[in-house]
Amino acid sequence: MIEFQRLHKSYEVGGRPVAALQPLDLSIGAGEVFGIIGHSGAGKSTLIRLINRLEEPTGGRLLIDGEDVTALDREGLRALRRRIGMIFQHFNLLSSRTVAGNVAFPLELAGLPKAEIASRVQALLARVGLEAHAGKYPAQLSGGQKQRVGIARALATQPRILLCDEATSALDPQTTGAVLQLLAEINRELGLTIVLITHEMEVIRRVCDRVAVLDNGQLVESGPVTQVFLHPQHPTTRRFVAEAEHVDEGELHRDFAAVQGRIVRLTFLGGDTYQPLLGRIARETGVDYNILSGRIDRIKDTPYGQLTVALVGGDQAAARAAFTAAGVTVEDLRP
Repeated sequence: MIEFQRLHKSYEVGGRPVAALQPLDLSIGAGEVFGIIGHSGAGKSTLIRLINRLEEPTGGRLLIDGEDVTALDREGLRALRRRIGMIFQHFNLLSSRTVAGNVAFPLELAGLPKAEIASRVQALLARVGLEAHAGKYPAQLSGGQKQRVGIARALATQPRILLCDEATSALDPQTTGAVLQLLAEINRELGLTIVLITHEMEVIRRVCDRVAVLDNGQLVESGPVTQVFLHPQHPTTRRFVAEAEHVDEGELHRDFAAVQGRIVRLTFLGGDTYQPLLGRIARETGVDYNILSGRIDRIKDTPYGQLTVALVGGDQAAARAAFTAAGVTVEDLRP
């Protein structure tokens, strides 16, 4: 659906070019929820705004459905933007318009008949659970309700792509969960391609299929969320994961000094997450285990478990082989 080919962006600062986004190659599949994560200044907002050309690229190509959008003229760009909805961090609602008026606005700009606008607005507000608030103004709404209006407005022109620019960062955790659930439902029911940028790995874990990690304008890691979240390779990615897991890696490794035995990280994925493998393998191999840290949760719809354990005594080689045979990934943290 979306393909970046050596796309990059620079700005002029004091007469000198400053790179906001280094040349990158990246593909986003039709119908997937693709996350882009990075700290402030990493280039993620620049990247997402290149998709609908709110930012003009310095070089490279951007293809959407095989069409080179970097070559579009003004009329072509207007047509492109009707196929792309966008949700903003701070809602960007018109304070002088009601909820219904905000959702109707892009349809009015598109010149649709009033009867069709009214019908579509009603359906959109029902989809986001705001039909009872159609006559209210933004000042009368909570943050979560405002973002739902933003989502309904973004869907008004029936786009094929939905861009989410830090759509949940201004919301509390409970409201964030509700908005993410709504986005997941929209993706599932409408088959929209969703590109979501955030600085929180927890958001990526809950709704995304694949993720790209940006650091200082460079793409440093990408892949399925299950792979990147559970087996991060780049230091920036490892920091994001540690923050999401509420783990202080330095503290954890200092604690290892007081622990006996071989320390390993066991990663369970899918149905194996809920199998009593630890107890069974301990009985079969005579290996005792001490759980040092861990989490059982889900990555989108996939159950996973990741445990850091110390193995003591018994036939540890046999225990390792048994875990591997059961589909568990075993990583040595201390031999």
